[in-house]
Amino acid sequence: MSNSIALERPQSLVEAKSLRGPLSSQRFEYIGVAALFIVAGTVQFSIAIAQIFLSIAFLCWLGALVAGRERFEGPRFFWPLAFYAGATLVSAAFSYDPRASFIDSKQLVLFALVPIVYRFATGTRGLTMMTVVVTCGAISAAIGIFQYGILHYDHLGQRPQGTLGHYMTYSGLLMLVIGIATARVLFRPGERTWAALVIPALCVAVALSFSRSAQVGVCAAVAVLFALKDFRLFALAPVVAMVFFAVAPAQISQRFVSMFNQKDPTRLDRVAMIHEGERMIAAHPLTGVGPNMVEPLYARYRGEDAAERGLPALAIWIWFVVAVVRDLWNRFRDGRQPFLAASGLACVAALLTAGLFEYNFGDSEVLMLFLIIITLPAAASRVLGTASTDPA
Repeated sequence: MSNSIALERPQSLVEAKSLRGPLSSQRFEYIGVAALFIVAGTVQFSIAIAQIFLSIAFLCWLGALVAGRERFEGPRFFWPLAFYAGATLVSAAFSYDPRASFIDSKQLVLFALVPIVYRFATGTRGLTMMTVVVTCGAISAAIGIFQYGILHYDHLGQRPQGTLGHYMTYSGLLMLVIGIATARVLFRPGERTWAALVIPALCVAVALSFSRSAQVGVCAAVAVLFALKDFRLFALAPVVAMVFFAVAPAQISQRFVSMFNQKDPTRLDRVAMIHEGERMIAAHPLTGVGPNMVEPLYARYRGEDAAERGLPALAIWIWFVVAVVRDLWNRFRDGRQPFLAASGLACVAALLTAGLFEYNFGDSEVLMLFLIIITLPAAASRVLGTASTDPA
């Protein structure tokens, strides 16, 4: 009987191993997958709930490895991420305040999402998880629009933020969701209806957040997707711009245009931050000033007009980004999961572009969703046999 089951059921490496293992391995599998889906959805509403279920998914991941006697596996880009974590801890050890820096480094545990997603989100689970993410994003967008229109979260002092603690986290998450939804419209023609319906609400919510970095990130994500699909789609850009300026409230359109104003105070402040960062790097090129030390030491490096982790960590982080882009591009090019790979590439472009104006890689909610998105294409490739199906 077990042989017939083995011939009929295995759809992935995970399922094949769980059938050979004890019943507890299958239980770890089911609970871990459910917990991971909850993480992907609730991270857009509550970091506390998302991290509770991430802990459950992590324990199930460990349990599945032990019970199924599996070896540790992850996509190739996980290794530069692991080295980056090590460089961060070295920087913390040489920090001005090692205790504060080590406490701030607790965010490194979120990197475990990569092997967890790689282990649990196999086969078609990634497509289902993307649907969950887009649906939760639509709900979050509706909450933000309600806050703007009914609760008067309509100025810079009080912006829509959904159920989250900060408007930049809120807009950053919606930015990633827009990348997923647009990729679904372009690369999953049979499943584009729901995504097409929610994209307007997602875009409106990002615009109403007054977050220029997220708005620029959305433009970068869509531009990458247009380039991947068909360059002729760029002809839509002037039409979208005209519609935006025609229907957007005055304070929204003025906020967007202000990013091109060279005398805008926030723009000048960001330029000053670049110069202070140069001084910090010059003073501490190898280990930086330490995690979470930029703000306390800001005044010390401020000029008349502020590289937390040092240049080696920066080089490792660039290695990670290059490895992710290479992995996603190879998967997109092989044509097996174009939607998942295109979503990952769009989200990388959005995160990097918006990251020119804010440290969004250090925002736990944004980081969690980002790591899930970029790992799903690799996880979907894990079919019977081995992870050797990964493109080189």
